[in-house]
Amino acid sequence: MEIRIAPVTEANRALVTALRLAAEQMDFVASNAESLDEAESDGDARPRVVMAGGSVVGFLMYEAPEDDDEARIYRFMIDRTWQGRGYGKAALREVLDEIRSLGHIRHVSICYEPDNDAARQLYRTAGFVEEGLDEDGEMIADLVLSTDDR
Repeated sequence: MEIRIAPVTEANRALVTALRLAAEQMDFVASNAESLDEAESDGDARPRVVMAGGSVVGFLMYEAPEDDDEARIYRFMIDRTWQGRGYGKAALREVLDEIRSLGHIRHVSICYEPDNDAARQLYRTAGFVEEGLDEDGEMIADLVLSTDDR
């Protein structure tokens, strides 16, 4: 099934806020409702819905300020009923393609809870390199985009 990302709109906002993680994943990421509220006051935030065909299966949010060469993915989740189907990997590929197309980004960072093994494996497979823990105890990983990618 084709995976794509699209902006969050009023038409799909309720579907995004209805997405849920498995109980053991709840502490790994802020709720989508909180993230969307945050995006309303953050001009750099780019909230995206993850679509599989016509179904909303996930949510992610990143920032890529015009005056910076780094993009930061700071929210990323796939609904518990859609996990294990490769949608996270495909959505990550889509958002990285979108970020590359901006033209001014040289590297992408992402943070995640150190005990989130699924996230660690996903990001490592995509080429992210762990750099250590941030002040909140989250792992920071970075992906350098080659000049061929931009």
